[in-house]
Parts: sequence; structure tokens; C-alpha cells
Amino acid sequence: MSIYAIGDLHLSFDERIQKPMDIFGDLWTDHSARVSENWRGTVRDGDTVLIPGDVSWGLRLDEALADFRWIHGLPGRKVITKGNHDLWWTSINKMNQMFDDILFLQNHCYAVPGTETVICGTRGWICPGTEGFDEHDQKIYDRELIRLEFSLEEARAMGARDIIAALHYPPTNDKLQPSDFTEMLSRYRVSTCVYGHLHGKENFGRGLKGTMNGVEYRLVSLDYLKCMPEKLR
Repeated sequence: MSIYAIGDLHLSFDERIQKPMDIFGDLWTDHSARVSENWRGTVRDGDTVLIPGDVSWGLRLDEALADFRWIHGLPGRKVITKGNHDLWWTSINKMNQMFDDILFLQNHCYAVPGTETVICGTRGWICPGTEGFDEHDQKIYDRELIRLEFSLEEARAMGARDIIAALHYPPTNDKLQPSDFTEMLSRYRVSTCVYGHLHGKENFGRGLKGTMNGVEYRLVSLDYLKCMPEKLR
């Protein structure tokens, strides 16, 4: 059983949602077809795919349902955490009753069946040191730290030996300076942290990659991965 990740699907299959992504470059032309082809050629039914945010352009849950049906039709079990554009996000209990192969994760963790890996995560936020960071940002940042710690504490209570953490936002500012997120991930002995949010070659360098204080950091936004789910385990 393998574990993969790919973020920022930015789907809009509902006819009420008009969000063409090709304005962001040729790679985004029919990007869902590219993802589907790569996913089906890589992921098997027993595998798990982590999707760290920005899944659907739908503003309400009913507008995102067509996108979830598309995801449901792909192989594997999918674990979804929230992104900044996921305005459809509502009650976790309600969402987790929709599909038997899609888990929406918030404040809790998920033990991947047949492995020693536990998945934790939250949306995250821009970090201190980012230009324009203000008191409002600090409040959201602090709240997201609390959410992440809830998730990590549950994994610790389970005796997790291998933890993958999923954030939507990068865990540092664009200067790649340590943050409360990186400190927490190290303290809980997280093995790997994946994140998305960054798009375009000019922005890929704004995210931490490689190892810091024992934690491996990997950018898994769709365009960075060229529509190919990346194997983590």
C-alpha cells in the first residue's frame, strides 16, 4: 500500500462554476484530464492519496459535489485537508458521510490502514515575516497552530511511529525562516510535511524544500508536480 500526495486540484465540474485555469499557463489546460490519466496510471485501489487543499472552486457544498464525484471515481482512498479557496467546507461530520473513500480531515488524524503511517494536518496560514502580516493574520495563524496540535496530539496518543503532516500554506514565510509550524512539526517528530498553495515557477522557490530539524518538507501543488501524484511512502 502506497501513499501519494497532490494538492490544488482547483476543480470546477459544476456548470454553475466558471473558473478556467488555463489563464495560469498551458499546464492548466484540461488539467483535470491530465491528473486523471496520471492518477489512474499510478494509484491503486489500496493506496491513499493526500490532497492538501484547494480542491474545488465551488462556493457551497452542492456546487462542489460534482468535483467530489470525480475524485470518488479515481482509485484509492483520498484524505482531504482544507485550502484557502475551499469556501464550500462545512461540517466535518456531514462531509464525511458523503463518500466511503473520501475523508475530510480537521482537528483529528487518520491512521493509514496496513501501514505505520498517521496523517495529520490543517490549512495553515501565512507566517510572521511575510510582507503585510498583521494582527488579523496573527489570530488566524494562532488558530491554525491549535488545529494542527489537536491533530498531532491525537497521533501521539495513538503511538504513531510515522507521521505525515499536511498543510495547505507553506510552513514558513517566503524567506524560509523557521516558524511556530516548523517548531511544532519537529517537536512532534513529524517525518514529512507536504504543502501546496504555491503556483508558477516564480513562486516555487518561496516554499521550504528538503530537511529542517529532522522534518522533510515537500511542495506538492499540482503545477509543481506537473499533474502527477507524488509518492511519499
